[in-house]
Amino acid sequence: YPLCALAVSDERPVSTQSTWARAVLQVFEDYQASRTKFVQTVAELAMRPQNIEALQNAGVMQLLRPLLLDTVPSIQQSAALALGRLANYSEALAEAVVMNEVLPQLVYSLSEQNRYYKKAAAFVLRAVAKHSPELAHSVVDAGALDSLVDSLSEYEPSVKEGAAWALAYIARHNQDLAQSVVDAGAVAQLVLCIQEPELALKRISASALSEISKHSAELAQSVVDAGAVSYLAPLIQHPDAKLKRQVCSALAQIAKHSVDLAEVVVEAEIFPKILTTLKDLDQIVRKNAATLIREIAKHTPEMARLIVNSSGHAALIDYINESKGNARLSGIMALGYIGAFSDTLALAIIIHQGILPLKDALVNEPEDYIKAASAWSLGQIGRHTADHAKALAQADVFRKLIEVFADQRSSPDLKTKAQRALKGNPSEMYSPSCFGAATPRYSG
Repeated sequence: YPLCALAVSDERPVSTQSTWARAVLQVFEDYQASRTKFVQTVAELAMRPQNIEALQNAGVMQLLRPLLLDTVPSIQQSAALALGRLANYSEALAEAVVMNEVLPQLVYSLSEQNRYYKKAAAFVLRAVAKHSPELAHSVVDAGALDSLVDSLSEYEPSVKEGAAWALAYIARHNQDLAQSVVDAGAVAQLVLCIQEPELALKRISASALSEISKHSAELAQSVVDAGAVSYLAPLIQHPDAKLKRQVCSALAQIAKHSVDLAEVVVEAEIFPKILTTLKDLDQIVRKNAATLIREIAKHTPEMARLIVNSSGHAALIDYINESKGNARLSGIMALGYIGAFSDTLALAIIIHQGILPLKDALVNEPEDYIKAASAWSLGQIGRHTADHAKALAQADVFRKLIEVFADQRSSPDLKTKAQRALKGNPSEMYSPSCFGAATPRYSG
């Protein structure tokens, strides 16, 4: 009997202790559920611009920051996602993220946490870096570049994509930031990413290479040295329009700096493939393709002749005829560069009726900078011989140039371009006194 009594008395404390343990655990579970609900709700609210000011006034930054170090991974991810959406909204909020010393935590987590958190952390870094060079420098100063470059070799494609996107936003601002990205070893990894099968990763990697290349010949050379051109060039014919936009842009940013870099692009056998993209259904693809041709055409007579021998001048003429507004500009300038090099190249443009779309842009485009480009190109084509100038005169170009020059609403640059186009053509085609009132004087 005493033994039974003893056994009963031992059971009661165990039962009571278990109840207390469950009660304590319930408190922690409730706390975790509350934190989860809070960060998820804030992340959802941050998607709508009308909520941003209220969230900021409520001190949301200070509340989210400690949750980046939460013991629960899903809470960390939601906190990072909310901060990214806030920083993405405005420069002021991105500055608030920096001021609250969030970046060092994110950089640390990029190398330590799971793939979902890495993706969210890269999103925050991108959202901060995009606004200004100063904020991008803050991201670099926090040591983000090494972690982002390491993320480019992750197995998960979405992590690679987020890292490439952040690097693109850092590099876009200026040469120093782009150089920092290159020095961190990003270019070789981005070239590898272009070769991955995921379409989104190809797009953003090409975009990042474009942002790096645009600043200087040295940076473009670093992209070329990594073998990027040989992987970019075949993608000109890819069926995805968004990828073709970035590929044409990247090649144009490489080709624009020097003859040597342009030759690398040409040697990748982009002609005549690039000419088919001038007929692409996507307007931005067509525009970027015209820009690429322009950046190649401007360098040497040999490159301009290569374009003409590929019937590129005819394709450009069709492109200008079929385009309106700013989209025309690259095609207009490309014809000017081609026509400037020799009378033979200019004559090829004249024979293919290239003067008429240039005249149309001069007369009908509302923006003066497009009119000025047209006046310049017409001047380059007509300046070689009396026969070239006669072709302009027969198209009534000189009178239109005079009208543009005399128009009080014309910008100084447009007036200058029109005047130079007139003065640069053989004098027997028109009288210089026509700047006052007379009409062009035709010869023959």
